[in-house]
Amino acid sequence: MSLKLRAFCIALLIPACVMGSAAGQTPSQNLEREFQAAVEQYKQGKFSEAAAGLENLVREVPQSFEAQELLGLVYAAQSQDAKANRHLEEAVRLKPDSAPARTNLAANLVRMGKLSPAQEQFEKAAELEPQNFDTNHNLGEFYARAGTLPKAALYLERAQKIDPSSYDNGYDLALAYILTGKLSDGRQLIHDLLKQKNTAELHNLLGELEEKDGQFVAAENEYEAAAHEDPSESNLFDWGSELLLHRTLGPAVDVFQKATERYPKSARLMVGLGVALYSRGNYDEAVSALLKGADLNPSDARCYLFLSRAYDSSPGQAQEVIQRFRRFAELEPANAHALYYYAMSLWKGKRAEDPDVDFHQIEALLKKAVALDPNYPEAHLQIGNLYSAQNKYKDAIPEYVRARELNPDLADAYYRLGQAYVRTGEKELAQQQFQVYQGIRQKHLADLDKQRADIQQFVLSAKDGPAAKP
Repeated sequence: MSLKLRAFCIALLIPACVMGSAAGQTPSQNLEREFQAAVEQYKQGKFSEAAAGLENLVREVPQSFEAQELLGLVYAAQSQDAKANRHLEEAVRLKPDSAPARTNLAANLVRMGKLSPAQEQFEKAAELEPQNFDTNHNLGEFYARAGTLPKAALYLERAQKIDPSSYDNGYDLALAYILTGKLSDGRQLIHDLLKQKNTAELHNLLGELEEKDGQFVAAENEYEAAAHEDPSESNLFDWGSELLLHRTLGPAVDVFQKATERYPKSARLMVGLGVALYSRGNYDEAVSALLKGADLNPSDARCYLFLSRAYDSSPGQAQEVIQRFRRFAELEPANAHALYYYAMSLWKGKRAEDPDVDFHQIEALLKKAVALDPNYPEAHLQIGNLYSAQNKYKDAIPEYVRARELNPDLADAYYRLGQAYVRTGEKELAQQQFQVYQGIRQKHLADLDKQRADIQQFVLSAKDGPAAKP
C-alpha cells in the first residue's frame, strides 16, 4: 500500500541579530536604536511597524547585512515573498559565507516555487557548515519535498548523526527509509524514537512500515496502539482500514462503528463502515451506512461503487438509493460512472416495485455513459441486457460482443450473448459462448480478488498521508 506523505516544512531561521545586538553595523546610535526597535517589533509579531522602520534603515544604510536580512524576514512573515526575496538576496550578496542567510533565502524561494535556485542555496549552506544540524536537516527536507528521496535520506542521516535526539528529523528519516524500501533501518529507527517519545504518530508510521513489509498482524497492532494513544479520526480510519484490507471483518465493523459514533461527520469513516458491512454480507446495514456517507460528501465518487454493489443485494431502500445516484449524476454530468449508477438504480428500483419502468430514460443514461467512456464494458453489457429485456435480441448482440471485447473476463457477457444467440436461432454460436462462460465460471473467486482490490483502492485514496504532521 502507498504511504501517506508527510508535509515536509522548511522554516526560516531567526537571524543572530534578533537574538542579540545589531553588532554595531549601523552608522549612528539613532540608527542603532531604530534597528533594535524593529527587532523587538519582529519578535512581538508587529510586522507592519517593523517593516516601516527597516525600510527607512535600508535607505540610510543599504550595506547593512542585518537590516536587509531582517527586512526580508519581516516581509516573509507577512507572506510578501517577492519583497522578502529582494532583501534576502541582498543579505546573501553582502555576506555570502552566512549559511543561515542562504537558508533563509532558500526557504523563501521554495515558497515562491523556485525550486532550482532554492536547491542551490540549500546546498551552499550545507557546504559552508557541513556539521551543522539545521543545514543538513533543511536540505534533507527540501529533497524529500522534491521527491528525491535517496538524497533526502542522505542529509537526514547526517543530521541524525549530529543530533540523535531530534524527534522531527528522526521521524522524517524513518519516513524516507520506508519510502526508499529500507524497512529494517526504518523499523530500528522508529523503535529508537519510541524509547525517547512514545507517540501515536510513530505507532502509525510503524504500522505503515509493517504493512509494507507484509507483517499484517504487526501492522494491525501498531495501528491499534496509535488509535488507543490518540483516537483521532485519521488513526481510527487507519486501524479500521487495516482490519478491512485483510478481511478481519468483525473487528473492522466494530472499529468503524465506534469511530463513526465519535466522528459522525466523517464521510470516509462512514463509507469505511459501509464497505466493512458489505464485505461481511450485512447488505441492508451497508446500504444505510453508505447512504449516510454519500450525504456527508455527495461528490465523492468512492462511495457509489460500493453503494451500487450493496444495493444489488439489498434493493429495499430503492427510493433513497435512486435519490443519491440522481444527485451524483447531477453533480457529475460528465462522469460516465455517475450516469451508469443512476441508470442501474432506476432500473433495479423500478423493477422491484413498478412494472412500468421507463426503458427510454435508462437507455438514454446508459448511452450517454458509453458516449462519455466508449471503453466501459459494464455499460455495454447493461445496454445489451436492456434490449434483451425488451426482446430486442438483434440489437443486444453487438453490445454483448463489445462488452466481451473490452473485458474478455466479463463472464456475464458470454452468458448473455449465448442467450441472445439462442433467441435468434444461432444455436452453434450460442453453444460456443456457453462453453466460454463455463470455462470462466470460477470468476467468483476473481470477483473476490476484484473486491479486495477495490477496497484497497478506496483505503489508499482515502488515507491522509503517514501520520502527517503540519
